[in-house]
Amino acid sequence: MTDRPDQRKTQARRRRPRRAGGFSLIELLIVVAIIGIIAALSIPNLLASRRAANEASAISAIRTISSAQEAYRATKGGGSGFGNLDVLVEAKMIDSALGTSTTADRAKSGYIFSVVTSDSGTAFCAGAAPTSLNAGQRNFSSDTPGVIYQHPVAVGNPPTSTAGGVPLRN
Repeated sequence: MTDRPDQRKTQARRRRPRRAGGFSLIELLIVVAIIGIIAALSIPNLLASRRAANEASAISAIRTISSAQEAYRATKGGGSGFGNLDVLVEAKMIDSALGTSTTADRAKSGYIFSVVTSDSGTAFCAGAAPTSLNAGQRNFSSDTPGVIYQHPVAVGNPPTSTAGGVPLRN
């Protein structure tokens, strides 16, 4: 008779449904939905931060080109001559990464750059334009006095003049 109670316990254990370890499908779907909501809220802020960083990099590069132009004029330009990007790279006034970022495939931080000099070489305008609206929302330029201007965006078309620009306040 002692077998019988043990046998009943065994049968009772077999009839009870076992809960498998892990998470149910509903729990997993809720977690995925929460992750999706968090991503939807954070991605626009991430893109805005990246765009601001690209614009800050472009402003810094324009400032570097403007300073390099003044250094070139004082040392190799005979006191009055400026050079284009190739001349500045050759004179080691700017690095080759900045000097070759004139097309979208060689862009630096999402911006392309150009330097236009006057026919006599006595004036210049350095310009920067984003390669897409995701890279930046403003164009920048600087000329002989060294003032940096912001312009309305023209994707892939760096300004060749500071005309129409607003001095950057920073």
